[in-house]
Amino acid sequence: METEEEKEKLHRVEDMKSRLFSKSYSSLRIKHSGILHKKEYDVADTWKEEKEENIAEKIFMKTSIFKKFFIFSICFFVLAIIFALYNFIGGGNTVSNDNIDIVILGNTFTAGGEDLPLQIEITNKNNAALELADLVVEYPKGSLADLSQDSNKLRDSLGTIPAGQVKSDNLKVVLFGEQGSIRPIKVSLEYRVEGSNAIFVKEKDYSVSISSAPIDLSINAPDTVTPNQDITFNIKATLNSTKSATSLLFKADYPPGFMFKSSKPAPTINNNVWDLGDLSPGAESNISITGNIVGAQDGEQKTFHFFTGSKDENDKANIGVIFNSLGHTVLINKPFIQARLLVNSVYQNEYASDSKTNISGQIQWTNNLDTKINDMVITAKIYGNALDRQKISVSQGNFDSINNVIVWDKNSNHDFAEVNPGNSGTVNFMIYPLPLFSSNGLLVDPSIKIDISISGKQPLQGNIINSLTDSESKIIKIMSDVSASVKALHFTGAFANTGDIPLKAEKETTYTIVWSLSNTANIISNAKMSATLPAFVRFVGPVDPASEDVKYDETTKQVTWNIGAIPKGAGISGNSKDVSFQIGFTPSLSQVGQIPVLVNDAILTGHDDFANVDVHINKSALNSMIISDPSFVHGSERVIQ
Repeated sequence: METEEEKEKLHRVEDMKSRLFSKSYSSLRIKHSGILHKKEYDVADTWKEEKEENIAEKIFMKTSIFKKFFIFSICFFVLAIIFALYNFIGGGNTVSNDNIDIVILGNTFTAGGEDLPLQIEITNKNNAALELADLVVEYPKGSLADLSQDSNKLRDSLGTIPAGQVKSDNLKVVLFGEQGSIRPIKVSLEYRVEGSNAIFVKEKDYSVSISSAPIDLSINAPDTVTPNQDITFNIKATLNSTKSATSLLFKADYPPGFMFKSSKPAPTINNNVWDLGDLSPGAESNISITGNIVGAQDGEQKTFHFFTGSKDENDKANIGVIFNSLGHTVLINKPFIQARLLVNSVYQNEYASDSKTNISGQIQWTNNLDTKINDMVITAKIYGNALDRQKISVSQGNFDSINNVIVWDKNSNHDFAEVNPGNSGTVNFMIYPLPLFSSNGLLVDPSIKIDISISGKQPLQGNIINSLTDSESKIIKIMSDVSASVKALHFTGAFANTGDIPLKAEKETTYTIVWSLSNTANIISNAKMSATLPAFVRFVGPVDPASEDVKYDETTKQVTWNIGAIPKGAGISGNSKDVSFQIGFTPSLSQVGQIPVLVNDAILTGHDDFANVDVHINKSALNSMIISDPSFVHGSERVIQ
């Protein structure tokens, strides 16, 4: 059913149709009337062309940010291709290390110490020349395979290497090392390019194997040794090179605990450097080193290192270029039966003692077996120029004065007849050194040597007996008797002194100070004597003899006498070592009635080269009681006003 609204719309449509198709339609036109006003328009005579717009710009402005970046990337890529083509085809000045070839022509093996010829070719594949080119060849100086250590460098100028050209250079190097070792060689090309001051480097490594060492080292020594037992190294050095070798050294590095005893020939420096001199091709040099290892434990290993090579120009005790080196490892095995000698309750290989003190010896013995030992015997042979043979005492043993041997056996100690597994004990003796100077003269290099040994029998199955032994040796070096005396003089001495005796307050009196030294058996090296002066004392200056090296430090007020060496027999079989210098003392009023100090304690230091010990002597201060001056009167030592 139609609504009122729909009926209304339909009525309007029908009404419109009747008016449109009515014969009286013209009557429907609406007429307008009014006044017309004139309006002028400016009309061009010809068609005007519209201004062209930049289509590309419109497109670019309307494009998104991503599209802009994409277009920019394409443009950059195109430009890069154009630039690369220009350098490749047109020939730019760009130089690359990748376009430089280094070819090394030579043997990959050589004999140590022999010339190794090398031909080195440099090819420049760049389109630009390599200017101011230098060829640098670096190789180890000695037998170490490490260029970071001391190395040799050869530098040769190649000048300019044009583009596309090859330059060759011939060099010779000499390598050292053990047979079979590898030695590195580094070849470097240093160059510049046109328009740049920078130095560019192209490197190449080359390795060479040492087919034989210039000097052969061989060692004949045991692989195992018992603690404290002597061990001998027999070393042979043979020159393999076709050229003579000059100024050769041999050096040994000992492990901790090794005590050097002797060698043939004797060392040139310390106890581990030998001067082999010059060797011709095929020549041999032999060295024998004897010592023992103390303080080592069972199963411990000790490694010895031996080196040979040319002498260091700056240090005559060191090898500058090592030609060869060799190591030898020794295994420490505990002996089946053991004896250890302690001197003055100390266990070491070498001892020092003064001539006025008795020396005690103690031998500690041990059965390290898990079976018993029968008929154990311990002997101690004692000898040396400093031994007083009339003052040897021993407990539970017998001293054979004819052979200088103390013997402990089952006759003097019943426990030695049968020693059970793990048993241990000690035997003791006492010795005395002789005076270093007597009517017989001066002892030179005074020493006492003690060789001990222990032996026993180990019963095995049946009637088989296994003999067991162990031994060791010690040396006791007697220190030189060094003495120093200090005295103050006024009325006598090397200088004429001034002032009053007794001293008067606030008035200066001068004194002559005399230091005198004596020495017996051994040279004392690096000797120095020094003392400080009190506040009211000044160093006047004259020294006698004038050749003696006496220095005075104003800041510390210390007087130092640099003595150097004190010879054997100084002040005993020869002249004493003396020096005199003058001081001036001005006492203050506060010192009236006192005996003032003129020179503080004097200290003598040095080194006993034979006994290998330091010397230190302290002498008490000198005061105004100058009893050493024969003209001094007692009672005039105090300061008066």
